[in-house]
Amino acid sequence: MDSISGLALGFGNAFSLANLAWALLGCFLGTAVGVLPGIGPALTIALLLPITFTVSATGAFILFCGVFYGAMYGGSTTSILLNTPGESGSIITALEGAKMARNGRAGPALATSAIGSFVAGTVGTLGIAFLGPVIVEWALVLGPAEYFSLMVLCFVTVSAVLGSSALRGMTSLFLGLLLGLVGIDLQTGQPRLTFGVTELLDGVNVVLVAVALFAVGEALHMAWRHHEGKVEVLEVGRLMLSKEDLKRSFWPWMRGAGLGFPFGVLPAGGTEMPTMLSYYAERKLVKPEHRHEFGTTGAIEGVAGPEAANNAAAAGVLVPMLTLGLPTSATAAIMLSAFQSYGINPGPMLFTQQAELVWTLIASLFIANVMLVVLNLPLVGLWVRILKVPVPQLYGGILVFATIGTYGISNSVMDLVILYALGVVAMFMRRFDFPVAPVVIGMILGPMAEQALRQALTISQGDWTTFVTRPGSALILALAVLALAGPRIWAAVASRR
Repeated sequence: MDSISGLALGFGNAFSLANLAWALLGCFLGTAVGVLPGIGPALTIALLLPITFTVSATGAFILFCGVFYGAMYGGSTTSILLNTPGESGSIITALEGAKMARNGRAGPALATSAIGSFVAGTVGTLGIAFLGPVIVEWALVLGPAEYFSLMVLCFVTVSAVLGSSALRGMTSLFLGLLLGLVGIDLQTGQPRLTFGVTELLDGVNVVLVAVALFAVGEALHMAWRHHEGKVEVLEVGRLMLSKEDLKRSFWPWMRGAGLGFPFGVLPAGGTEMPTMLSYYAERKLVKPEHRHEFGTTGAIEGVAGPEAANNAAAAGVLVPMLTLGLPTSATAAIMLSAFQSYGINPGPMLFTQQAELVWTLIASLFIANVMLVVLNLPLVGLWVRILKVPVPQLYGGILVFATIGTYGISNSVMDLVILYALGVVAMFMRRFDFPVAPVVIGMILGPMAEQALRQALTISQGDWTTFVTRPGSALILALAVLALAGPRIWAAVASRR
C-alpha cells in the first residue's frame, strides 16, 4: 500500500469518535505531564500500560502517541516560565525562553514554541508516512545476521549515548539482557534464572519492569531528594506573535524541523543534539541587529529553532520503531513493549499485516498536532496551575496508580514484590547516574537478538564468520564499533592538540 492510499485509509478510521477521544485524552495527559518537571512521557506511558489488557490496540497506541507528542509541547512551558526543563529536549529552550519571560515576553516565547512544535510535528509525521514504507522495502531484504547486527548497533548506541558514561550504559543494558533471559527457553524448553519460583517460568512482564523503572523508581528518587520550597512561576502575558516575531520565527522553525527529524530516525540520535545544533545555527544566522538579544533579553530564534528540532526528532523516533522494531529512546522502548502485549511485532511486516493500525496511528498524529496547538495556546493558564501541585502528593499518587495497575495485570503478589524490588534498584540507578532506558531496551531486544543469532548460526551451519562475511552485517557491526570507540578516539586526539 502506497503512502497516499494508506493515509486515506488512516484518516477514514481516525475521524471516528472513539479514536478522536483517545487522541484528545492523550494530548491532554501528555501536555500535563510535559509541564510537570521530572514526569515525562516514558513514565506516563509506563503507568498506562495496564490498559493494553482491556483497550483495543488502535485506541491504546493513539493514546500513547498523543501522550508522547503532548509531552514535547508541554515541556517548553516549564522551560520558559520556571527555567526548569520538563524534558531533556527542552533544556536548550530554557536558555532564551526563560530570559524572554523575565523581560515580559513569556507570551511570544510560548506562542512561537507551540506553533513551532506544530510545524515540526507535521513535518515529522509526513516523514513517518513517506519514509516508513521506503525503509520497510529495504528492511525486507535483511536476513537474521543483519537483524542481529542491527540490534547490536542499537544496544551499543543507546548504551553509549544515554547516561554519563558508556560503562554505566552497558551495565544497565546487561541488567536488561539478564531480565530478558528469565523464564523458559523457547528452543530447549529449559527454565532459566527462575530460582525455583513458579511465577517466573513465564518470564518477567515487560509492563511490570517499565512501571518499576520509570514510575516507582522516579517517585522514590524524587521523594529521597525532595526539598520544600516555593515555586515561582513567571507571568504569561499576552499570547500573541507580532508580524516581526512571526517573520523571525519562520525560518528557524523550518531549519529546526529539518535538523531534528534525521536525528530522531538515527539509533540514539535523541533530542539533545539537534536542539543544541539548532540553537548554535540560529546564533550564527540571526540578523546583526538582533544578535545582542542572545543571552541577554532572550532571542525568539533561540526558542523557535530548538523547539522545532525537539518535536521533529520526537516524530523521527517512531520510524525505526515501526519499520524495524528498534526502540531508540526510553519512550519508544515502552511503546514497543505495548505492541508485544497485543502480540504484535513491529518490523517490516507491520505495514502489511497491521496496515489499518499503522495508518490510523499516523493519521491520528496529524490530528493530535492540531489538537495540541488548540490545547497549548488558549489553556496555558491551566498548565501553569498544574505547576503548583505539591510534589509529595503528586508522586504519592503515582505510586498508588503503579501499584493498582500492576496488581490488576495478573492479581499476583509476586508481581508487586518484583515491582518494588526493581523500583528500589531504579532509585539507586538514578542516584548514581546509571541510565534506566537501556534496561528496558535490553529486556525487549535481548530475546529478539538471541533468536536472530540462533537463526543466523543455523542457516550458516554454526559458522560465526557469517556476521562479518555478509556485507550488510559487516557494515552495521563496523558502525557499532565506531559508535563505541569513536568518542574515545576523538577525545584522545583532541587532548593531544
